[in-house]
Amino acid sequence: MSEAPQVVVATARGGAIGRGNALPWRLPEDLRRFRALTTGHAVVMGRRTWESIGRPLPGRTSIVVTRDPGWAADGALRAAGLEEGLRLARATHPGQPPMVIGGAQVYALALDLAAMLHVTRIEIDVPDADAFFPAIDPARWREEACEPHVAADGTRFAFQRLARA
Repeated sequence: MSEAPQVVVATARGGAIGRGNALPWRLPEDLRRFRALTTGHAVVMGRRTWESIGRPLPGRTSIVVTRDPGWAADGALRAAGLEEGLRLARATHPGQPPMVIGGAQVYALALDLAAMLHVTRIEIDVPDADAFFPAIDPARWREEACEPHVAADGTRFAFQRLARA
């Protein structure tokens, strides 16, 4: 299996991924998929994403990218930058791709390095969103799978997998 990073993200229309350092939706189906994709892997995230989660994720090694050299948290490894975070991920889970899980700044850095994108596209508008996923260049990515779904509350969403073209 490739050790190139993979990105796991849920986006609303317009690429919205967050509001007030939290997800602006509740979609249990996406949380189950996120768990299935990331368990057994190192997850690489920014400090604000770590703070929004608030704890280490079971069955995963949490690696937090932050420029603060004094930052530390129980259950997390600190990396000064994305490249260092990916090296730590590969060292802690050899043979497994690092899973990049946010936020916006880390996604922007990871997009050029990623081999695969696991995107949950949620058909809602978040007019007050303050964090966004970068635009995906269709010339650089090809869709491998797209599974449309409807949540119990009627929300339409799709699980999409894109591979580097």
